[in-house]
Amino acid sequence: MDPIVSPGAKSAHSYGIMGGSDFNLIVTGDQLLHSHCTNAKILNDRSNYWVPTLWFQSPLNGTFKFDATNDKIKAFPPGLKIVSGDAKKRTPPKTGAIQLDPTKGDIQPVQWTCPTKDSHIARYPAGSDGTKAGLPDPNNLGSGAGFPVVNCDGYASPLRQDVHMPSCYNPKVGLDNYQKNRAWPTPTGGGKADCPKGWIHVPHLFIEVYYDTLQFQNDWDVDGKTQPFVLSNGDKTGYSSHADFISGWDEKTLQTIIDGCNAGFTGMDKCPDIPGGLNTDTCQMKSAFPDSSGEWVKKLPGNNPLSGWGM
Repeated sequence: MDPIVSPGAKSAHSYGIMGGSDFNLIVTGDQLLHSHCTNAKILNDRSNYWVPTLWFQSPLNGTFKFDATNDKIKAFPPGLKIVSGDAKKRTPPKTGAIQLDPTKGDIQPVQWTCPTKDSHIARYPAGSDGTKAGLPDPNNLGSGAGFPVVNCDGYASPLRQDVHMPSCYNPKVGLDNYQKNRAWPTPTGGGKADCPKGWIHVPHLFIEVYYDTLQFQNDWDVDGKTQPFVLSNGDKTGYSSHADFISGWDEKTLQTIIDGCNAGFTGMDKCPDIPGGLNTDTCQMKSAFPDSSGEWVKKLPGNNPLSGWGM
């Protein structure tokens, strides 16, 4: 399901979904606020966050298995929809590094990170131009654009998807127009970046998704050139990685955290006196469609054909 891009209909590919339990084919901010539970750490965060699922393609039979600113930062309004990344992208970006500065050209908000036991091992082929394998980040050996070609076997840290979301919201366009209601802050000097005049500067969302790829580490031969993973939309490159967000935050709770707590890298759940407190319950959403995770299947959900490198 993807109630932002495909409201009211089955989405073109499958997603892993986190957050409020009222996620559905069509959902509003008010509905999310009234979710009976959430799997977020902050009890009053009933937002939904979702990313495409990652599948392993067996080489044996071809089957698959499952910022500083001058602006005042405002809480997300309930129902705000944000999408980052391009589900149709199969060509390499200009760089393997994250690039969020609109004054420096094309935005590159998505990256893959691959922790390994040997921190010096190359995650991408030497000299790759992105047309047959991914692009390494010139500033970080462990990251890049597109899927890496080694086993990500770092302790407790398998393959990870990193997605940054734009933090400028245009209220004149509205909550639902996810293609035009967002922009990236522009540097204004002194290490600060601001939103356009009349826009609202909301928190910068950075989503890290860990995939349990280690369960397949003995099921493929690492040759330093190819890799066996594919996104649920059929993408063998990983360039189309993306994330969606619908806000179900209680505005007062989030604004209290923004105004009164700088948690740094420890997480908002470490902030004192959070309105509503922390979430101690387990929460599981009911899927509107059959769930084939954990099974070997001959075709991806939605019958999406493979595309990208070698296709």
